[in-house]
Amino acid sequence: MTYFKTISTVLFILVFHFQGFGQAFSLEQLEKFNKMDMASFKVEIKKMKYSYYDKAESSEFNLYEYDSPDFQYKIGKFEYTNEKSADRVEFQFKNKNEYDQYLKTITDLGYKKTETGKIPGGETFVDYFKNKLHIRFIFPPAGQENEPYTILVFK
Repeated sequence: MTYFKTISTVLFILVFHFQGFGQAFSLEQLEKFNKMDMASFKVEIKKMKYSYYDKAESSEFNLYEYDSPDFQYKIGKFEYTNEKSADRVEFQFKNKNEYDQYLKTITDLGYKKTETGKIPGGETFVDYFKNKLHIRFIFPPAGQENEPYTILVFK
C-alpha cells in the first residue's frame, strides 16, 4: 500500500508540474501549430495557459507571441500575407539539454543538416530538411548563457 501511495504522489506531482508550469512542445505539436490558422493557434495556446506577450503586424506578416506560465518558454506564430510558404512557428527555450533532445529527435526522424549561417542579429543557425519539411535551430550568441535557443518550424 505504501508503494501505491508513493507512486500516486509522484504521478500527481509530475502532472501538476507540467500543467502548472511551463511546457516544452514536441516536434509534432510545433508542426501542428504551424498548420493552424492564427485564430486556431491563439485558442490552442491559451488552453495551455500561455499568456499573451507581444504582437507585430505589418502589410507583409502578422506575428503573435505567447509566454509559458513560468516564463521559461516563448512561442510565436508568423503568418505571411503574400508568401504562405514563409509561415512558421518560432519556439524559444533556454535549456541546452532540451536543445540536445530536439536535435536527437529530428535526426532520429531522418532530418539532414543542410546549411549553416548567421542571421542578421549575428546568431548562428543550422537548417535541417526531410523531404520538403524544414526546421531551423538558432543558437544564442557565444558567451551569453541566458539568451534562448530557438527552433523555427517552416511550412
